[in-house]
Amino acid sequence: GSTFFEVKQSTDQNYPELLLIAINKQGVSLIHRQTKEILVTHAFSKISNWSSGNTYFHMTIGNLVKGSKLLCETALGYKMDDLLTSYIFTMVETINKQRTVRGKKQLKG
Repeated sequence: GSTFFEVKQSTDQNYPELLLIAINKQGVSLIHRQTKEILVTHAFSKISNWSSGNTYFHMTIGNLVKGSKLLCETALGYKMDDLLTSYIFTMVETINKQRTVRGKKQLKG
């Protein structure tokens, strides 16, 4: 399932000002509010930085030099931040467990 947030973005002219952002196990999707068309989905591995405050949520996609930034006005930035942090923490934990299992198999093999 996805958690949806209504936001107002002002940084990317390729997208409408009013967006829905969906956060789920696939990543972060930007969705057109009227048509519900998925405009783009960013995998967690492509998100290099994010932050939030009382009135905003900010995310950097790609590296900090060449990456694109998305700044959104929302009162729920802290919830978006927590959710993103949880998904990425879980993803990193899963990758580390897989590496540990592979490493043990190689040692026994």
